Order: sequence, then structure tokens, then C-alpha cells
Amino acid sequence: MSEWFRRFGGPGGQVRPELLAPRLYCFPHAGGAASTFVPLARELTPELDVLAAQYPGRQDRRREAPFADIGTLAEALADHIPVADGTPYAFFGHSMGAVLAYEVARVLQRRRVTGPAALVLSGRRAPTPEPSSHDRLRTDADILRAVRELGGTTPQLLHDPELREMVMPALRADYRAIGSYTWQPGPPLAVPFTVLVGDRDPVASVAEARAWQHVTTAPARTHVFDGGHFFLDAHLPRVARTVLDALGHVMPVSAAR
Repeated sequence: MSEWFRRFGGPGGQVRPELLAPRLYCFPHAGGAASTFVPLARELTPELDVLAAQYPGRQDRRREAPFADIGTLAEALADHIPVADGTPYAFFGHSMGAVLAYEVARVLQRRRVTGPAALVLSGRRAPTPEPSSHDRLRTDADILRAVRELGGTTPQLLHDPELREMVMPALRADYRAIGSYTWQPGPPLAVPFTVLVGDRDPVASVAEARAWQHVTTAPARTHVFDGGHFFLDAHLPRVARTVLDALGHVMPVSAAR
């Protein structure tokens, strides 16, 4: 297993290899780590083989320098996705992770290799030439205020000075990366999109989420959930069903629920 991805699942982390379970590569939000996706992986295993990206600069990779550029990080992630073994795969990304899922898919398209069978894009507006004001956070105080308001980090981490200093390098780098991200127009993807958004998300309105349909030539379906930016936590069973539906066209028949 690549140092870039962690495999999660149900009890024992087991999948059913005889079903050739499609892989779901998950990309965390700014400041997030692979373990963010443990609850979702438990819902999706054994139907899917769930692998979550572990960006440098956090948890077991905390001694590595974090990336502060979306394009460079997307290229590095694409290097560690085994596209040649024939196993169907898809991407799931939340917030900054949605941008990475999209940009990694674009990298693979430029490389002319087999791309993902589907993209599930959560908690993020569609890319536009104009950057989002919510991404432009200049100081630690701005970052901490945004994290508190969005609710994506355990409160104890933010109130304990020692713990806060452990997570701040990754947060700074991630917000620098997403804050400097400028979408470059190019050929649309030919991949079906499933877009998830909270109806009270302060950083991605329903209309902004629906606009993902403009960067793919395949169908794009938007699912609206009750909640804010981290609505996923309150709707895990429904999110899992939505993900499985999005991958229905590559699921083994015997894996149907």
C-alpha cells in the first residue's frame, strides 16, 4: 500500500476480493487526515474498497513538509493511483478534497490513462475563474475562526495550545493551497458527477454546487442534505447509499444491497 493512501473498512477492514470490489479513493478537507473517512468506510465496506488519502504533514506523516499547492499535490496523488490493474475506481472528495478529486481526475485525463468511473464531490462549489472569498484566509486567527465556524475540527484541538500547534502547520499549508488555487479552463471530464451539498453550507450554496455540471460532459446529479458544511457526519447512511448508487454501473451484481 502506498504511503499516500490508507485502507479502511468494516470490522477488520475487510473487503470481499472475490467480488472485485471497486476502489473508492477519498480526499479529505483542509486540515483533514485519512482517518476522517473511517466512519464512511465502515458504511461502504465490503461493497467498496475504501482508501483515504493521507496528505503529508499530518498524523503519521506529520514530520513531512505539507504541500501548499493544489496542482503539485494533485500530480503527486495521481502518481500513486494504480490505474493499470483494471480495477474500477472512483473518487470522493469533501471541500478542498473535492477540488483535489477533480484535479487528480484532470491529471489522469491529460496522461491519457483510465480515469475514475465517477466523481462524488461534496461541500464545494464548482470551480470558477474567480477564487472563493472563503478560501482567502491570511492569518492563523482567520483560519482558526473559519475552522470553528465550519465545525470540521475537534474543539479540544483548537483550545489546547500544544495540540493546536501540532495541527496548525497542516492547516496553514492547506489553506495556502486552496487559497492560491486558480481554476484553469480546459477540456471537460467525461465522468459522471454526484454532487453533495448541505442546504445551509456557508461556503457552497446549492446553486454553486449544481454548477459542477458545467465541467463534465457526463450526467451530474446534485443531492441536497439538511445541514451545514460538515453535513456528512449526520447523514452517513444516506451518504453511503448515494455513493453506492453513483458507482452502480461498476458494482458487481452480487454486491447489490
